[in-house]
Amino acid sequence: MSSDLKRLMFILILKSYLITLMANILIISVVQTNSLLQVPMYHFLSHFSVLEIGYTTLVIPKMLVGLLAVQVTISRYGCLTQFYFVFFFGTVENVLLAVMGYDRYLAICNPLHYSSIMTHSLCCQMAFAAWICGCFIPVMPTIGLAKLDFCGDKGIDHFFCDFGPLVKLSCSDTSVVIWIFFGQSCVLIPTCCLLIIISYTFIISTILNIPSTSSRQKAFSTCASHFTVVSIYYGTIIFMYVRPSAANTFRGDKMISVFYSVVTTLLNPIIYSLRNASIKEAMQSMTKK
Repeated sequence: MSSDLKRLMFILILKSYLITLMANILIISVVQTNSLLQVPMYHFLSHFSVLEIGYTTLVIPKMLVGLLAVQVTISRYGCLTQFYFVFFFGTVENVLLAVMGYDRYLAICNPLHYSSIMTHSLCCQMAFAAWICGCFIPVMPTIGLAKLDFCGDKGIDHFFCDFGPLVKLSCSDTSVVIWIFFGQSCVLIPTCCLLIIISYTFIISTILNIPSTSSRQKAFSTCASHFTVVSIYYGTIIFMYVRPSAANTFRGDKMISVFYSVVTTLLNPIIYSLRNASIKEAMQSMTKK
């Protein structure tokens, strides 16, 4: 990659990172300060913004350093720590998106009992469960990687310490750790995706049975942002991790990683803020104050 192209990428990625941070911080601030947004949907959105800030801050600064420096180094345990937290945030996002899908299902398919089912206590418990899953699920793959021997050229052909590039560097038997990682990915990602699909099957069926056109449009608008984010997220993440060749990365994976780490995280807060009337009104109110 030429130096001019590296500088251009550095500027673009840095701008995207700063916009992502500011947009997510703004969403959290708006939700926390506006009493009209103190409902489960926006409570989950705040958690989503927190994990977006955490993930981008974990990956992008190191990516930016790599674009400027001739050689970037990271210690073995630093690399394993980064891998753990990448998997941590990815797990939380999967579970949180499934929880948000369930919340939209209750709001649209069972509106009369929504407030009695999705109480503040249950809302907090479900968000807490997402973070707890994130803490424990990456433990086994991280321990498995820590036990591997790395020999020869230890250069990682990637922007961060992802599973495939690390396994590729090992001169140990990697079959066990591959199956642990692949097994967890094939349980976590498709399960959360399936739950979302089931939720939206009932949601779409319910909306199509609404006689009023304006009511149908209003119902669609309440879940359009979440559905858009889910579509973009699973379109990339399934290709990256739910395949037996996940350990044998190729250069296309690097581009997908950049798209997921930079572009998707930039689009998410924009989608949620621009497509949500309540968020836009709250932002305008905050700006006036």
